Amino acid sequence: MDLIKQNKDNDEVSVETRDAAPSHFLFKIENFSSSTPHHIHKYESTEFSAGEYKWRLIFNFNDGDNIAVNLAVSDTSSLPTRWEINAVFSIFLYNQKSNKFYSIRWRCVPLSGRARRFHALKQEWGFPKFISKKSLMDQSNGYLVNDNCVFGAEVFVINIQSAFECLSISKDGKPYEQCWKIPKFSQLGNEWVSEDFLTGDHKWYMKVYPRGNRDAKDHNISIYLYLVDSIRSPFRNVMTNFTFRIKDQKNGKHYITYYIKWFTRSGEAWGWSKFMSITDMNDPNKGFIVDDCCVLEVEILVQAVSHSLIT
Repeated sequence: MDLIKQNKDNDEVSVETRDAAPSHFLFKIENFSSSTPHHIHKYESTEFSAGEYKWRLIFNFNDGDNIAVNLAVSDTSSLPTRWEINAVFSIFLYNQKSNKFYSIRWRCVPLSGRARRFHALKQEWGFPKFISKKSLMDQSNGYLVNDNCVFGAEVFVINIQSAFECLSISKDGKPYEQCWKIPKFSQLGNEWVSEDFLTGDHKWYMKVYPRGNRDAKDHNISIYLYLVDSIRSPFRNVMTNFTFRIKDQKNGKHYITYYIKWFTRSGEAWGWSKFMSITDMNDPNKGFIVDDCCVLEVEILVQAVSHSLIT
C-alpha cells in the first residue's frame, strides 16, 4: 500500500504529487532498516527556518504499524509570552522510482480551514499515520531505495491581523456647551482657532474663517468643528449631534445651525463654508457684532463611539 492509497480515505488530509523539491527542508535517512535494531524510536531533526520562525521535524518510528511525522516550533524561548503562529504546512516523501515528491497536508475544510494554530500548549502538529512501515519498506513503491529515504517539509506562516470593533452607544447623555467671546473681530486675519476643549474622553477645537474660505471667500463666514483625537487615535469614530450658535447680543435671536455627523479618520472636521453671510454678520441692527466682539457657542452631544483595533 503506497502513500496515496493509505490516505485516500482520510477526509482531513490531501495528498499531492509534484516534481519540485520542498522549499524549506530535506531530511535523508540512510540505512533506514537499522533504525529499529538500534532502538531509534524517535528522532528530532535539526532546526530549519520558515516564515521568520524556527521549526523541526519529529519522527516517531515506534508507533505501531505506522510512521508518524510532526512539525514542531523550535526555540520558543525567543517568542513573546503569549505567542501564536498560524501556518499551512506540508510533509513530503520522495519517490525515488518516479522521481517525484509526494506531500500530505491538511485539507481546507469548513470552520477549521487549512492552517494549523501553534501555541504554547500545542507546539506541534502532524500526521500520526503519515505512512505505514510496510508501504515504506516495500521496494516496489520507490520510497526506500538502497535502504535510504528522503523526507521534506514546507511551512508557510499566515500573518493574521484580527480586526476588533466595539460600538458604544451613549445612554442618557448630556450635551456639552462651550462659549467664546471673540474680541476685535474686524481685525482677525484669515482664520481664528479656539483652544482645545474636552467633552468626556474627546478633545475638540473650533475654527472660524471671518472672511470665508473656499467658494465662500469674501461672501460668508465659515465655521468648522474638529475632533482632535481622531488624529491621535485614527481608529476611533465618534457620532456627534452638534449645534453652532452666533449670539444675537441685542435682540436675543441667535443664528443657529445643527447637524448629526460621524467624525472618522478620513473626516475629523465638519462644518459650513457658508455658515452666515458677511453682510448679515456685520449688520449692526442684528446684534451679532457688538463693540467689535462676537460670541460663538457650540453644543456637543456624543451619541456613540466606535473603537476599531487591529491585533
